[in-house]
Amino acid sequence: MTTVDRASVTLANWRETPFSRWSFQNVRDLVPTSEISCGTEQPEEALPSPQFLAREIETGLDGISTIEGFLKYAHTDAFLLMKRGKIVGEYYAPHADVNAKHLVFSISKSLTAILSGILEQQGLIDPEKTVSIYLPEARGSAYEDCRYRDVLDMRVSLDFEETYLDRNGPFARYRRAMLWNPVEPNFEVETLASFLMTLKKAARPHGGGHAYLSPNADLLGVVIERVTGRRYGELLSELLWKPMGARNHAYVTVDSIGTARTAGGVCLTARDLARVGELIRIGGATDGRQVLPKSWIADMLTNGDPEAWKASNSTTMPNGRYRSQWYQTGEPDGAYCAIGIHGQWLYVDPENEAVIVKLSSQPNPLDDELKQDNLAFFRTLSRLAL
Repeated sequence: MTTVDRASVTLANWRETPFSRWSFQNVRDLVPTSEISCGTEQPEEALPSPQFLAREIETGLDGISTIEGFLKYAHTDAFLLMKRGKIVGEYYAPHADVNAKHLVFSISKSLTAILSGILEQQGLIDPEKTVSIYLPEARGSAYEDCRYRDVLDMRVSLDFEETYLDRNGPFARYRRAMLWNPVEPNFEVETLASFLMTLKKAARPHGGGHAYLSPNADLLGVVIERVTGRRYGELLSELLWKPMGARNHAYVTVDSIGTARTAGGVCLTARDLARVGELIRIGGATDGRQVLPKSWIADMLTNGDPEAWKASNSTTMPNGRYRSQWYQTGEPDGAYCAIGIHGQWLYVDPENEAVIVKLSSQPNPLDDELKQDNLAFFRTLSRLAL
């Protein structure tokens, strides 16, 4: 494997291979960030797992017959399988570490939705209200007349394309606003919130088919900070990270005025992400404290319009649903997941009491074929007798 020299990593190439093997675990060296404190850090040691990793499984892939073989094939940086709350197998690539904070991209959306659910229970957010009630400056934008619930479920009518390899169009402008791309000559430097307010409505009503667009999840963060008067990192620390028992601080990237990139900027360890999945799996309570609202968990797991999902023409989970920034697979085992580009996964199988985390530096941001391979791999692992 190519060794990455820090001096070779720049804002222009940090999401490309091979640079991403280093940058996805060192984002704060490239982009401004805000800490998500766990209180006092308790560095962890990886579980030695040679027998687990050498175990032969059916992968459906030529020449790949072991768990470790699949993980290497799928560009894995960090991986763990938890059964009934206990880690039974773990893997870290030579360039990775159990205590490294890895960028999870759009899994950040799912964490933001958890925070939103807690604030909803506290009475600070009503999903049925329109966004402009919380953000008066949204008047004139696509968000003026859409419900907060439409934003949560990616059913906003938005004239915008999620083109990850765009270098010159609106998506590149979006990434410049979040400070993820270099400043370009003759382009105005915008804040994340000001960029969002320039987005216009598409020629369809809100509340229709599922349309996955990341600005929606950044808007959630702007609303959260507005209704609480506090920064996202502080809130996530107080309401989730510390109560959950996270062992490592996390952090989130921010724009030029400190607004968190809540759609994709969270960086955390694989183990702490697994703790999030386990907390949801067991009903949101730990150490006698109800950290996550039971009502929010039940709504996320059972609601979401399957017809709206079908409108997205997903080939990955054709029977799935999408609710509050989480994916329901539609499989008989009731599995649900949070997904980020470049191969980031939090997969929970309630029937088999399994939680899987896979953090990666996958070269292709999307790669639908590899996504299918990953889902099949997760289903196989969840059902292993261990």
